[in-house]
Amino acid sequence: MNAAIDAVLDHILQCRYETLPAEVIAACKTFITDSVAVGLSGSRVSTLASVKQAVAQWGEGRQAQVWATGEWLPSGSAALINGFQIHNQEWDAVHEKAVVHPMATILSALLACAQQHQLSGRQLLLGLVVAVDVATAIGSAVSSGLKFFRPACCGALGVAAGISAMLGLNRQQTHNALGITYSQLSGTMQAHVEGSPMLAMQIGINARAAMHAVDLARAGFSGPKDILQGPFGYFHLYEDAYQLEEFFQRLSNGHQILQVSHKPYPTGRAGHGAVDGVLSLIKAHGFSPQQIAHVQISATPLILRLVNRPVKAGMDSSYAKLCQGYILACALLNGTVNVTDFDPPALSCPARLALAEKVSMQLNDCTDVNALAPLTVTVTLSDGREFSQHLSAVLGHPARPLNAAQQAQKCAEAIASCTVPFSPADWQQLINAIDQLEQVDNISALVSLMISPQYR
Repeated sequence: MNAAIDAVLDHILQCRYETLPAEVIAACKTFITDSVAVGLSGSRVSTLASVKQAVAQWGEGRQAQVWATGEWLPSGSAALINGFQIHNQEWDAVHEKAVVHPMATILSALLACAQQHQLSGRQLLLGLVVAVDVATAIGSAVSSGLKFFRPACCGALGVAAGISAMLGLNRQQTHNALGITYSQLSGTMQAHVEGSPMLAMQIGINARAAMHAVDLARAGFSGPKDILQGPFGYFHLYEDAYQLEEFFQRLSNGHQILQVSHKPYPTGRAGHGAVDGVLSLIKAHGFSPQQIAHVQISATPLILRLVNRPVKAGMDSSYAKLCQGYILACALLNGTVNVTDFDPPALSCPARLALAEKVSMQLNDCTDVNALAPLTVTVTLSDGREFSQHLSAVLGHPARPLNAAQQAQKCAEAIASCTVPFSPADWQQLINAIDQLEQVDNISALVSLMISPQYR
C-alpha cells in the first residue's frame, strides 16, 4: 500500500542537478522570472499591510527577506509573506492538469530556505524541479473535483520534497518531512467560493508549515508514513477519486515544469479562456464593446465552478478576479486585463458593471471535472451578427505558450505595478542573475536584487 510514497521518495533521492535536461533548466528560469515579477507586483495589494502587521508579532530573525521591501524575518515568516504576494493577484503560473499553482507555495519557501542556509543556484534549481514534480504528480492523479485548495496542499508536499532535495536529506528524514507536512495541510475551497483574500493566505500558511516540517524531520522527529494511499492519506481524505496510473506516469515521464502554463492576465486561470476567445474575435471581426448584445461562454465544469458568479455592486478585488463577467468586461474595454482593473475605482465603474451583465455561461459536453479547456466563446452583436471562437487550449498553455516578447511584456507590467520602484535597469539586472542562476554560489545575492534599491 506504500507504492505511491515510495515512488515519491525514490524520485526525490534519485534526482540530480547534473542530469537535468537543458530545457528543464530553461523552463525553471522562465517561471522563476515570471513568479518573481508577479510576487513583486503583489506588494501593491492593500491586505498585505495586515499580513505584515500580524507576522511581525510572530518573532524576530534574520534568516530570509520579504521581496520588494526587504524586511528580515524568520524564514517561515518570509515564505508566508512572499507566497501571499505571489498568489494574491491570481497572476501566478498554473499546472492545468493538476489544478495546482506550483510556483507560489514552492518558490516562496525554497527561496527563503535557500537564503537561510546560503544555498547555491544549482541547489535551488534541483529543489524546484523536484518540488514541482511531486506537487503536480499528486494533483494530476485526482479525478474528482476540488474540495481542498490543491495549490496550497499539493504545493506544501512539493515544498517538503524540494527542500529535502536541496538540503540532501536521507530517505528517513525525507519521509518524515513529507509526513509532518501532510499532518499540517490546510485550506479549503470555501475561500474561493466567497472570493476571500484568505485564498492566497492559504498558500503562505502551507509554505511556512512545510518549512517547519523539514526542521522537525532534521531534528529527528517522526511523521506518519503512508500519507498518500493510507486510509486517511491524501488520496482518500482530501480527494474523492484518483488514478494511480496517472500519478506514476507524471512522476516518471519527464519533468512537470515543462507542463506549467503562464497566466497572461491577473485573474483566475478559469477566466482566461473567455478573454482569449473574445480578443481573438475582436481582432478578426473588428467590433466594439458598444456593439455587443450578449456574450455566451460554453465551458467545462471546472470553469463554471470557479468563475461563474454574478457581478455585483460593492464586490472586492478577490471576488472580481474570479467573476467571469467582470473579467471579460475589463478585457473588452481595455483590450487586455490589468492589475488596476481590480482597484476600487474600476470595480465601481458603471460601464464595466453594465458590460459584465451581458455575459452568461453554460456547461459544454466536457466531463472532466478538472479541465480548464476546451471552451467556446460566442459574441452576438446588436445587429444580429454572431461570431464564435472555439479553444482547445488557452493562451499560456504549453500547447500555446507565450513567446519571449509576451513574457517580457507581462513581467514589465508587473514590475511597473510594484509598490516600490524598480527601474528597467534594476529589473534587467535581476533577469540576468536568474539567467545565470547555476553560477550563483549564494542565493542571498539573488534575493538582494529582489529588494527595491531604496530598501537595500
